[in-house]
Amino acid sequence: MMTMEPASLESLRVLFHSDDYIVVDKHWDIRIDSKMWYEKHTVQTQLRHRFPQLADPSTYYGFRFCHQLDFSTSGALCVALNKAAAGQAYRCFRDRTVTKAYLALVRGWMERETQTLDFSIGKNSSEGKTHMMCIEGTEGCENPKPCQTELTVLEFGLYDEEPVTKVLLQPLTGRTHQLRVHCSAIGHPIVGDFTYSSGADDTPFRMMLHAHLLHIPLEPQPLLVCAGDPFLPTVDPKWLPQRSLLTLKATVDALLEQRVEEGRRLKEERAKQRQVEEKEKRKGSSRQRMVENEEERRQCQEWLSEWAGD
Repeated sequence: MMTMEPASLESLRVLFHSDDYIVVDKHWDIRIDSKMWYEKHTVQTQLRHRFPQLADPSTYYGFRFCHQLDFSTSGALCVALNKAAAGQAYRCFRDRTVTKAYLALVRGWMERETQTLDFSIGKNSSEGKTHMMCIEGTEGCENPKPCQTELTVLEFGLYDEEPVTKVLLQPLTGRTHQLRVHCSAIGHPIVGDFTYSSGADDTPFRMMLHAHLLHIPLEPQPLLVCAGDPFLPTVDPKWLPQRSLLTLKATVDALLEQRVEEGRRLKEERAKQRQVEEKEKRKGSSRQRMVENEEERRQCQEWLSEWAGD
């Protein structure tokens, strides 16, 4: 279980371990890797400390991280232990068949229980904000790209006596700072998000964003990991739930069932597409053979005519 204590070299929590992958519960306020000498604690150094025999000297950091989590975000982080495993996971992320869901505490009480956040996000080029992302149409927003997040309300409560809502966020795209920017855009910034509150929300000990669910449809066995719920009164007594709408387990189960059905339909569509392509290929081959046969007959007739003329 995640605690309020800061990260240490020994605090790495392993959620899943096989010959091909390790999934860890990344601590809040720790980088995945860093080239800076003063960054003593990173996930990479934690992995080297716990599993020195698994470090791959052919890679810069020793481990192949399949995806990214922000410095301030905690939760499920997948690491590939060999090149083939990394390639298979990469294809799943590239094809957008991976399911990720995050828990968050956001400021205020939300009126809508479910909603799709659809705001294009781009790089902020404004002076002093180049480390940030921004919504399309705001000043300094460069190269915005389409971006969608599904939001489901789980609970209403108080954090340090201020109204907050506990939500489950499912990113449908994978833009930098996507969840943080989207929550801020609807007027419900994530609790403890110092960056997207313009430095105002600096009282909480961490940013309340946690990668709870990770499902990668690997073959032959999918990888499914849940990283628990750190936003509980037993972990942080400043969080006081008052009214529950949905349980986390039921919401995640419904999400996974939906994704499995979508994956099944996608496989069927791809199989049909392959059949069509193979059929067209066979037709093309038949047409080519017909052309070749006609050409052979023509050449034979010419030869026979010439031979008869002799």
